[in-house]
Amino acid sequence: MVQMKVWKLILDGRTDTPVVILQELEGKRILPIWIGKAEARAIAMELAREKFQRPLTHDLMKTIIDALGGSIRKVTIGDLKDNTFFAQIFVDKDDEIISIDARPSDSLALALRTRSAIYVAEAFLQDEPDEKELSDDERAEALRKYLDRLDPEDFGKFPGGSQA
Repeated sequence: MVQMKVWKLILDGRTDTPVVILQELEGKRILPIWIGKAEARAIAMELAREKFQRPLTHDLMKTIIDALGGSIRKVTIGDLKDNTFFAQIFVDKDDEIISIDARPSDSLALALRTRSAIYVAEAFLQDEPDEKELSDDERAEALRKYLDRLDPEDFGKFPGGSQA
């Protein structure tokens, strides 16, 4: 497993679907994951450190885990079946580790709120588009063009991405 960070959140213009881009902490490889709009909003809000007056679902999940004396140890994205990624949330409670099956998008939103580590199976990673000495805007445009060439329907045919 490779430790990752949430690098970007973009919109796939062809499908009008949000895409969260994970990037490895110690390198340039990435993993694009197509996610739902509600989950994208939850991730974007946490990245921007915005809060609602009342807790959203992922805030509530964090509060419940904290209230029960647990803590999120890490989240992992480690399986791909039928074009769908599978994630696990690892909760540490009373010196016991509990593994909870979850969607990657929910796992990422929760990991951001708890500042937990994110890990992805090495087989899912792909090289970021060649960017050499590009500015941030040029990197973003290169990534958009790269993602435009990808077809979400093909993601089960090679390790690299899927809808979650």
